[in-house]
Amino acid sequence: MAEAPIPEPGSGPISSSSKGGRSIEECQSMIQRSLRTPKVKFLREHLEKSGCVLGDKFIKAVHCKKQISGGYVRGEGIMVCSNHMNLQDEVNQVVIHELIHAYDDCRAKNLDWANCAHHACSEIRAGHLSGDCHFKRELLRGYMKLRGHEQDCVRRRVMKSVIANPYCSEAAAKDAMEAVWDVCYNDTQPFDRAP
Repeated sequence: MAEAPIPEPGSGPISSSSKGGRSIEECQSMIQRSLRTPKVKFLREHLEKSGCVLGDKFIKAVHCKKQISGGYVRGEGIMVCSNHMNLQDEVNQVVIHELIHAYDDCRAKNLDWANCAHHACSEIRAGHLSGDCHFKRELLRGYMKLRGHEQDCVRRRVMKSVIANPYCSEAAAKDAMEAVWDVCYNDTQPFDRAP
C-alpha cells in the first residue's frame, strides 16, 4: 500500500491536521470536482489505456485513524482521508499522487509494495510528477530553499512514506531510495516530461 503523509508540521495555512477536516460526504464532493481537473483526467485516461479500468468507487473518501492524507491499495483503489482534508487543492493533490501509484501498479505487473525499492520508486515518481513538491507548497510548509528544493522535498516525502512500510527499516528505505533515484526520478510516464 502506498500512503501519502498528511501535510507536514509548520505547513502554515494549508495544514489540515489542526482544522478537523471534512465530512466523508463533503470530501466525496471534492473528489468529484477533482475528477474534472486536467491532470486527473489525463492520468485516468492513461490508466484506462494501460488496461486498468477504474470503477465509480475507485476513489473514495474515508475517515482515517492514521496521520495520512490518503493511500492506494491494490484491488481496492484510492482512499482520501476526509478528516485530514480542508481545501480542494489538498484533495486534488492526494488524488493525483495516488493515481500515479495506481498507474505504476497497472503498468508494472510485478510491482511488489513490500519491496522497499519498488515502493520507493513509485513514491519518487508520485512526489516528482504530482506537484506535491512545487515551490509554493514547500514555501507554505516552511521550507525556504531556493535551489534544489524539489528534489529535497521528494526525498523527504519518499522517506516518510517508505519508512511507514512495515517491510522497510529507515536504513533499507534510504538505501532503496538512493539505488533507484536516477531511473525513477527521470521516468515521467505517462507524461512526456515532468509537469
